[in-house]
Amino acid sequence: MKILIADDDPQILRALRITLRARGYEVIVATDGVQAVNRAVEHKPDLYLIDLGMPNLDGVEVIAGLRGWTAAPILVVSGRTGSADKVEALDVGADDYVTKPFNIDELLARIRALGRRADGGAAARDAEPLIRIGDAVVDLTATTVTRAGAPVRLTPTEWRVLEILVRNAGRLVTRQTLLSDIWGSEHVTDTGYLRLYLSQLRKKLEPDPATPRFLLTEPGMGYRFDPTGAGTLAADQQERVGGSDTDQK
Repeated sequence: MKILIADDDPQILRALRITLRARGYEVIVATDGVQAVNRAVEHKPDLYLIDLGMPNLDGVEVIAGLRGWTAAPILVVSGRTGSADKVEALDVGADDYVTKPFNIDELLARIRALGRRADGGAAARDAEPLIRIGDAVVDLTATTVTRAGAPVRLTPTEWRVLEILVRNAGRLVTRQTLLSDIWGSEHVTDTGYLRLYLSQLRKKLEPDPATPRFLLTEPGMGYRFDPTGAGTLAADQQERVGGSDTDQK
C-alpha cells in the first residue's frame, strides 16, 4: 500500500516514515498543502495521512481538493482537538481523525481498517456499480449521481451516507453504525445529523420526498435502502410523531 503523509512537522514525518516503511508500506511525504496535492496527483497514493495546520494550503483545503478526483481513504492526523475542526474535516471528505499526540499502535490499526474498507469498497464497486433510486442513478464507481440524465450535486457527507445505505441494500443500518463510520465513535448519539442528511437526500433523490419509498426510516433503530421502491411512509411518520424524544435523549 502506498501512503502519502502530509505534515509540516519534520519529526512527525520522520517518525511516521520510519514506522510505516518498517511495516512494508511505501511512503511519500509532503511538507505543505501545495506539495501534498502535487505529489498526490503524481503518485496516486492508496491512503493519505493529512495534517490540518499546514502552510500554503491547509489540510481542509487539501482534503477538499483530493475528494474532487480520488476516493482513497483520508486519515486526518492533527493537533486540533476541537469538535468543529473534526466535523469540518469529516464533512469535506476525511474518513477518520486522530489527534496528536497519538498512540502509534492505534494509528496503525486505523490505517489497517481504512485499507480494508477501501479494498472492500473496490470489490463492491466492481460487483454492482449502478444503483437506481426511482429516476436517479447512483454510480458507485464514478461516485456520481444523475437524475433523469442530469447530474445531482451531493455534498461529501451526503454521498457517504448514501453509499453506506446502498451498499447495504435491504438491510437495516443502525444510527450508531452510520454515525460512527462517518463522524467517529464520539458522535454516536448525534442523531440530528442523520435526520438532516436523510432529509436532504430524499429531496434530491426520492420521486416524492414527502412519501419516501427507497430511503426509509426504521423508528428508533436506523435507516434502510429498499431497492424495490416498495417502502411506505409509515416508518417516517412514526419517527416524526414518536421518534423525536428518542433523538433528544
